Amino acid sequence: MRFHISLSFVSVLLLVPPGPDIKVAVNSTTIESFPVFAAAEALSTQIQLVRSPSGRNAMSQLLNGEVDAATGSETQALLNSVADPRIRIILTLAECRYRIIARRSAGIRRIADLRGKKVAATINTSSHYYLSGMLRRAQLKESDIDFVALEGQAMPAALQDHNVDAVSIWEPHAQNSFEALGDDAIVLEDPAVYIERFNLNTRSDVLRDPAKRLALRRFLEAIARVSVRLRTQPAAMIPSLAPNVGLSERTVASVWPQFRFPASLSGELGSVLGEIEPWVATTQKRQPRASRTLVTLIDTSLLAESQK
Repeated sequence: MRFHISLSFVSVLLLVPPGPDIKVAVNSTTIESFPVFAAAEALSTQIQLVRSPSGRNAMSQLLNGEVDAATGSETQALLNSVADPRIRIILTLAECRYRIIARRSAGIRRIADLRGKKVAATINTSSHYYLSGMLRRAQLKESDIDFVALEGQAMPAALQDHNVDAVSIWEPHAQNSFEALGDDAIVLEDPAVYIERFNLNTRSDVLRDPAKRLALRRFLEAIARVSVRLRTQPAAMIPSLAPNVGLSERTVASVWPQFRFPASLSGELGSVLGEIEPWVATTQKRQPRASRTLVTLIDTSLLAESQK
């Protein structure tokens, strides 16, 4: 009898499909996540995507050990790596140029005109950092404006209702804000101040796990393949990918020139982290970390393996 029960139990186990090799938290509100959605579809039995409402939420899941990897901007990697030094950037999925959208009727024509105005950004994110950098270019400080903490999806209505005079945000919220204002909109942008690097992040303990490392390497290989198509054949991919982030094809097409999908790790990323770190340190009320510490957040080894 025992033997019979054991065989039955084994038979049941054999019928249970294996679970995913890795779980990846992905921001399901941003176009930057397109390579992740496309690659995960190709590796559906190996990758479990955990949809997240923001990069902050995705990174918190990575810190909590709920997932093995997570998408997020370099600002999120810097912010979260203080609490968990195991955070590693393993691939830049996308680069995005940010914009400030303002109301002409508020007397705004240039960044200097933001003085005394109500300006919205999403606090402690790349949206906030971009605003800070643009203000510095005009020799203004955050205390020179009336700062309004606001999530991106609320910004178009806030501009329309005159609750704010300008917003600093990523796409598609910048485009939605621009369209909401119509002829009253003015765009203020300077890529020299900041271009977002939207990355795939993991932890050093995940990279040391042979099985998870192999799954991540295969994921990077798939991301590289779909990113080539995103760069060369976007019209063929946008219709299937846009619904993943709740956007229309028209909206995605209208902001597509703001994006690049390099699927690489730029040699400039270390210096970029160094430029952003003082702002991050100020928000966290601490001293900035040294460059030698920041470069340890970038792990190029897995990408190198995936390119062999």
